[in-house]
Amino acid sequence: MPNVTFDQAAVTVPVDHLPEPKVLLDGVNLQLTERRVGVIGANGSGKSTFLRLVNGLVQPSSGRVLVDGADTVRSVRAVRRTVGFVFTDPLSQLVMPTGREDVELSLRRSVKNGAERRRQAEDALDRLGLLHLADQSIYELSGGERQLVALAAVLAVEPAVLVLDEPSTLLDLRNRELLRRTLAGLDQQIIMSTHDLDMALDMDRVLVIDQGKVVFDGAAAPAVAAYRALCLASLDAQEAQP
Repeated sequence: MPNVTFDQAAVTVPVDHLPEPKVLLDGVNLQLTERRVGVIGANGSGKSTFLRLVNGLVQPSSGRVLVDGADTVRSVRAVRRTVGFVFTDPLSQLVMPTGREDVELSLRRSVKNGAERRRQAEDALDRLGLLHLADQSIYELSGGERQLVALAAVLAVEPAVLVLDEPSTLLDLRNRELLRRTLAGLDQQIIMSTHDLDMALDMDRVLVIDQGKVVFDGAAAPAVAAYRALCLASLDAQEAQP
């Protein structure tokens, strides 16, 4: 498995009305070598910032992030050849009219021959059971089908690491299960944030992030239990306020 290393990585942003910058992520220090890594936490906790550090979509304000030794700032091109990223809303990354065209677009840099690019695009769609939808408009597909097309476009370039930011958020139960089974069959290292605690329980290791800090790091079941306790404590504290 690849080795994704956070070396005291922190992300801060200036806020006009505050004397100090806002901390989005605070001094994360860990190594991710497991095949399936889950990231859970409340909205605004820092999950998306954490994930975007892995492929250089966000740069650390201090510290560093390495993917198999490649720095996500100094070697961002090499990192993005290793790391594929799937966004919460597939329409934010599907830019072509059809799935076939979108997967071909993702292959344009690595496969120069048009016929070979088309063949590889069809193979990528076929692996996810989507070939029969290859020429259908993206807007005619269901949410789950769009998410799988976005996944096919990322997987077509064969990344070693697959990062997914809350991929099941827009899916109904059937498509959520379809995505869950698809991810279970992949060879890539997966780093995934999710609000779906059942999906989190599928992971080998789960991080709980709260207010920009990793507050729990361990096996899936204890991590989910820790997150539930954190949520209940926060709710009890809120209800206790006058």
